[in-house]
Amino acid sequence: MVWTPGQGLNGDRYIIEGKLGEGGFGVTYLAQKAQNRQRVVIKTLKDELLSDRNFATFRDKFRDEALLLSLCRHPNIVQIDNYFTHGNLPCIAMEYVAGEDLWKWVERRGILSETEALNYIRKVGEAVIVVHEKGLLHRDIKPQNIMVRDNFDAVLIDFGLARGFIPDRTQQMTLGLTHGFAPPEQYGEMGRFAEYTDVYALAATLYYLLTKTPPTAAFMRALNHPLKPPFQINPNISDAVHRAIMKGMEMDATKRPQSVQKWLAMLPQPTLGNGGQRGGVSPTIPSPQPAPQPVKLISAKGVDYRQLDRLLASGKWKEADEETTNKMLDVAGRTKDGWLRGEDIDRFPCEDLRTIDQLWVKYSNGRFGFSVQKRIYESLGGSREYDRKIWEKFGDRVGWRVNSSKWLHYNDLKFNTKAPIGHLPCVKGKLTDGVVGGGLVVGRSLLSRRDL
Repeated sequence: MVWTPGQGLNGDRYIIEGKLGEGGFGVTYLAQKAQNRQRVVIKTLKDELLSDRNFATFRDKFRDEALLLSLCRHPNIVQIDNYFTHGNLPCIAMEYVAGEDLWKWVERRGILSETEALNYIRKVGEAVIVVHEKGLLHRDIKPQNIMVRDNFDAVLIDFGLARGFIPDRTQQMTLGLTHGFAPPEQYGEMGRFAEYTDVYALAATLYYLLTKTPPTAAFMRALNHPLKPPFQINPNISDAVHRAIMKGMEMDATKRPQSVQKWLAMLPQPTLGNGGQRGGVSPTIPSPQPAPQPVKLISAKGVDYRQLDRLLASGKWKEADEETTNKMLDVAGRTKDGWLRGEDIDRFPCEDLRTIDQLWVKYSNGRFGFSVQKRIYESLGGSREYDRKIWEKFGDRVGWRVNSSKWLHYNDLKFNTKAPIGHLPCVKGKLTDGVVGGGLVVGRSLLSRRDL
């Protein structure tokens, strides 16, 4: 039967206010504690399950969820208030979290700033560490299961799929997952499950917060439908965060960080600011994306990058590309020759390469730069070894080829911010011998540099 407003449960300790929602097996209600008028959420099984021959199994799993939840005490984990039965239905009374889940939060507000997204992910990550310390996996971390309180704090909810685990041991677990946020090992009942299982889901959740795009489901990725690198959707994502997302979502579990602590350590650390609060932002006001910091014009060869800085700041992209060419030739000692070789790129000082790259990334708001091109190249499987198909796909992606067949001449490039991501710099043909895409050795050497 459906519980109606005003109905009392557990000896009238709880008074039903109304129904909140239901899922495959469960239903939730909003209620008040009669003693102090405090609001709680009461979760129970659908009453139609009473006639199901597997009801005892459903009831036992529901009871186990209450037990697991009661073991995990953390400010960012929904807290259990009570467990009781009403009729034959098991009931969990738990903390009511005023606010909305992160899925609705992003749908309503759009892509989050990196500062705000990382604030939520760090808090939930710390909560998941506590879950793991109890020998449990949550197995259903996703934006819909993270509530944002009215004070902008984040709370992990719904432990319906949580199960105990033994690291590095083949185990059997009941099937249950959410496409896009579940790792590949969760698609089978038998397998190896460990902390890295929840790492994948945390990384996938961060992917969504910063792109407003659900990640490609793991089973589709296994069928050769690649995950779109998040920076291609949101070029404002920093290199460190991009690496953490991609590493956390590795299909091979052994290549992921093996614990949440190790994965969180990959993320940029918050700084102190605004009166000493962590993250440099107020916990009650979402922070906008922080302004880019000034680039230190460092050169191991004493090269002056102030003119390049001024040109990029003014949005003079073509002149900036020409200046980049001149400075790179100057650094490599190839000004008289007027062109670069693969060995020149191999010996190019990392200080100068980073200065040039950071200037491009800063003033293009993440659209242009060698590091942007490198991420695209690597996402396509590119390496130092020549692969014509990959190089051509790279040309298609950054807009150096048209109609998937014709390489552009340098003067045909687009020198504005409407150009595709990674379109610039092109170093005035010095990577290209005049025809964009022609300088294969130099281009592959540059895009394979580990210090970008």
